[in-house]
Amino acid sequence: MHVHAIQTGTVAIKQRQVRGSGQGFGRRLNTMLDRVWTNPLPIYVWVIEHPEGIIVVDTGETARATEPGYFPWWHPYYPLGVREWVRPEEEVGPQLRALGIPPEEVRWVVLTHLHTDHAGGLAHFPKAEILLSRTEYQQACGWQGQMRGYLPQHWPTWFDPTLISFTPASVGSFPQSYPVTRAQDVLLVPTAGHTAGHLSVVVLEDDHTLFLAGDTSYTQQLTLEEAVDGVAPDKQVSRQTLQRIHAFTQQMPTIYLPSHDPEARERLLHRHPVQVPETSTGHSAPFLISEGSNAPVFGHTYALVVSRLRFSRRALEKWRAST
Repeated sequence: MHVHAIQTGTVAIKQRQVRGSGQGFGRRLNTMLDRVWTNPLPIYVWVIEHPEGIIVVDTGETARATEPGYFPWWHPYYPLGVREWVRPEEEVGPQLRALGIPPEEVRWVVLTHLHTDHAGGLAHFPKAEILLSRTEYQQACGWQGQMRGYLPQHWPTWFDPTLISFTPASVGSFPQSYPVTRAQDVLLVPTAGHTAGHLSVVVLEDDHTLFLAGDTSYTQQLTLEEAVDGVAPDKQVSRQTLQRIHAFTQQMPTIYLPSHDPEARERLLHRHPVQVPETSTGHSAPFLISEGSNAPVFGHTYALVVSRLRFSRRALEKWRAST
């Protein structure tokens, strides 16, 4: 597999959206009234060249977002909470073509959630199967969706996503998952928090995983601190998700890739994993595989996990030899 990072413009938000302050409605109000803006942050799309077909994770933003009238004037978040800069050539379609990947040949588009900076480029993928959590779609539809900050009025008329339901197949610290590929090396996990139906994508590579995190947090450090953002509808649900992600990164080598982290592209390029705290012996603990013949580990039987994560036994032997 080859995985690419495509940046579809930039976005600036309030500092209190990055790290929330307050409780309940006051938390969102504090975010909108904050006078301190972030620097422009990248809007990343992830492209997975998989043997079973091209997978695009999120679609980035559309250049139309910079046009007057694109955002509803009556919703306070748009004039008070967000600024975007996207040129037509920065949209996902032209950038895929520059990589030699025609958008019409994309097999799957996975949407972590339906905010416009993740779903704005949908128009480029009329032939792809679009995967989305059922909860997220229900939250985003109609006038109630618009009140929650979604823009369903801008979805393509042909938009008819496959609404997934997670099954009780554990993936590390996540008790549920959904396999995208037959090989079960690209998996979806529920990561509610930033939105009620948010999901993330786990990609199993030879000796580590990629965790395509959407907006579970805005930086890797914020996830390690389990810091909830300023727009999450349920602070406790968001914190539980952050705790699960944090635990996941400690269970096996994980490259954590949120959509707006300025350092995410470099971490992907160099495969820099989240650093695991050392044990009392001074060595990092390895990722261990359950020995049960049918034990669910990363949603697989033991035999399949061994073939996917061959490094784990080698890591264990190396760790034992050094202690």
